Amino acid sequence: MTDVEILLVEDNPDDVELTLRAFRQSKLTDHIHVARDGEEALDFLFCRGAFASRSIHATPKIVLLDLKLPKVDGLSVLRAIKSDARTKTIPVVVLTASREERDLADSYQLGVNSYIQKPVDFDQFLNTVRQLGMYWLAVNELPPAVVSARAG
Repeated sequence: MTDVEILLVEDNPDDVELTLRAFRQSKLTDHIHVARDGEEALDFLFCRGAFASRSIHATPKIVLLDLKLPKVDGLSVLRAIKSDARTKTIPVVVLTASREERDLADSYQLGVNSYIQKPVDFDQFLNTVRQLGMYWLAVNELPPAVVSARAG
């Protein structure tokens, strides 16, 4: 299995398709795993259930996380990622429709690396995802723990 560069945690099929389309158009990566709820995201990251055969060391370069998710909400997923030594250095970007200040404050309190409100305009959404991918996959430098985990 090819290393996953992006874990997209999103339950809205339209937003999944738009995000994948933006990454395809920008030719940044096609190594994206989509988790449709918070439980699947945690199973993927912590190699449980259907992902038990995955290596915990094959971490994604970035997690794009919606907050309003079925089964386990995004803030709980963020809390789990940032409180575990094996995953806490993975950059997490909240990409959400939420306009609630509380969600923004709670996300940063839990250690999110970036918080982006999804634009409602189609072209703006595509552009935002392209810029986000360009920064996190091409410009940003990963911390040594993530780099060594990916190499191992």
